[in-house]
Amino acid sequence: MQVVVFSTKPYDRQFLDAANAAAGSPHQLRYLEARLAPETAALAQGAEAVCAFVNDQASAAVLEDFARRGIRLLALRSAGFNNVDLAAAQRLGITVARVPAYSPESVAEHTVAMMLALNRHIHRAYHRVREGNFALDGLLGFDMHGRTAGIVGTGRIGLAVARILAGFGCRLLAHDPYPSEEGRALGLEFVTVEDLLARSDIVTLHCPLTPATHHLIDAAAIARMRPGAMLINTSRGAIVDTRAAIAGLKSGAIGLLGLDVYEEEGDLFFEDLSGQMLQDDVFARLLTFPNVLVTAHQAFFTTEALSAIAATTLGNITAFAETGRALHAVSTEKLA
Repeated sequence: MQVVVFSTKPYDRQFLDAANAAAGSPHQLRYLEARLAPETAALAQGAEAVCAFVNDQASAAVLEDFARRGIRLLALRSAGFNNVDLAAAQRLGITVARVPAYSPESVAEHTVAMMLALNRHIHRAYHRVREGNFALDGLLGFDMHGRTAGIVGTGRIGLAVARILAGFGCRLLAHDPYPSEEGRALGLEFVTVEDLLARSDIVTLHCPLTPATHHLIDAAAIARMRPGAMLINTSRGAIVDTRAAIAGLKSGAIGLLGLDVYEEEGDLFFEDLSGQMLQDDVFARLLTFPNVLVTAHQAFFTTEALSAIAATTLGNITAFAETGRALHAVSTEKLA
């Protein structure tokens, strides 16, 4: 198939080319640095399929443009699909495919790395030592052993986090609409969100972004949290109300905050903006807190994860080319 790949970085091309070659190079991949949006949708002219990433916009207007050009497959190289108008895709007969699982360990390990860095103030200690400051004042942490961690969302990533934290000796609480026996076998106690927030020293988010989870962590939720608790989000940015989180940091309700995602990250993440002034005042305010650690949607970024994402993405495209059905069709899963 002729496939146009939006939001391409050098690593995307490296891993997609490798996966395509391993499959005998069945597809012609055309790489674009441009992000998918109504203004750039026309760049897909001549393609049979489009490959997009998390901050690409597959709105109704974009999908209508694709339909006019005869494009019938949107292959997401991500697990999340909140950036796609699924109702419009179904109406237009466009299949939306995703990568439901790649390397849950990649995100889980980054999540716990953020916990440890915040707890032991590694990011602050690194800069101090480089400046010749070897004092320990202000760097006091706590033992993870014996602490209570609350995991919101116990899919593959949430369970991988649970396995790591169990190894630290943490008490584990969890909330999920569908509690699993695998989770219970790991020692998870499934509770309500309210109970989890009230009892957890660490709250870590691993749920998809849906209308029900949008701003799940808002001012009311933060007020229910144990004062001074740690909050980690490596799932989707809009699950946390950023302005409410800033208020929680100022009041001390949130003691430590780790974010690998941000609800307005589309204009920031995956780009080098070091030579520019930040235009997002809310994000700039976040960066002023010494007890905040932000990484730029980096949790998935391992060799194993990128290899799996590329292989599954090409598998979706190949299956669609051969049978008219993708291996992991979101629109069917979500709307049937």
